[in-house]
Amino acid sequence: MSAPPADRARIFELVSLLLTYPDAELLSAGEQLRAAAARIAHEPVRQQVTEFLDWLLAAAPVEAQRHYVQTFDLRRRSGLYLTYYLHGDTRRRGMALLILKQRYRAHGLRLAHGELPDLLPVVLEFAAQIGPGEGEAPLRQHRQGIELLRTALAEAGTPYRLLLDAVTAVLPDITDADRAAIAALAVAGPPAETVGLESLGHGPDLAGAALAPYPACSPAEASR
Repeated sequence: MSAPPADRARIFELVSLLLTYPDAELLSAGEQLRAAAARIAHEPVRQQVTEFLDWLLAAAPVEAQRHYVQTFDLRRRSGLYLTYYLHGDTRRRGMALLILKQRYRAHGLRLAHGELPDLLPVVLEFAAQIGPGEGEAPLRQHRQGIELLRTALAEAGTPYRLLLDAVTAVLPDITDADRAAIAALAVAGPPAETVGLESLGHGPDLAGAALAPYPACSPAEASR
C-alpha cells in the first residue's frame, strides 16, 4: 500500500462521511471537511478529496442532494451495497451480509436499525476504526465490487468518482484474476435469484434488512 495505516484510516473515515447523503449537517461542515482533507498526507488522494469538496460545497444543496440520489439510489450499476456486485439478489448475498455483520459485532461495531453491513460508508468506517488486517479485510474481500463501482462512477462523469479513486489509491492493486472476474461481471451483471430470499431478510441477525435495497428502475435505467 502507498500510505501508512494512520493516513489510510484518515482517508477511509473522511470518504465514509462524504459518501453519505449530503444533508444540511454535512454541507454546513465545509470548514471542518476541508481541514480533514488537508491532514491527508498522501498528496494525490488529498488533491482528489479537495477537488470533490470544491464541487460539493459550491453546489446548491438541492442540486447536490439530487445528484446523490440520481447517482447512488437510481442506478443499480453504481449502488453503494458491495455484496450486490458479486452475489446479486441471491441467498449467497444473505450469507455474505451475515458474515460481515458478525465481523463487526466481534469488534463492538453496532449497525443502526435497518442499516446493511455492506454499505460502503459502513465498510470504510469499520476499516478506519479497526485498522489494517481485520479492519481492512472487507475492503480487500470486496475489491471487485469497489472497482466495478469506481468504473461506473467514472463512466457517469460524477465527481463522486474522485472518492472511489481516493479509496482504491491506497488499497492493494487488483490482480489479473480480479481483472478477469471484473470484466465477466461487467458483461453478465450480478446473479439473480428470488427463491428463499425472504427468510434471509428476517432472521435474528438481519431483521429489518432488505436484501435488495435498490428502488425499481425503468428497463432503460437498469441496463445502464
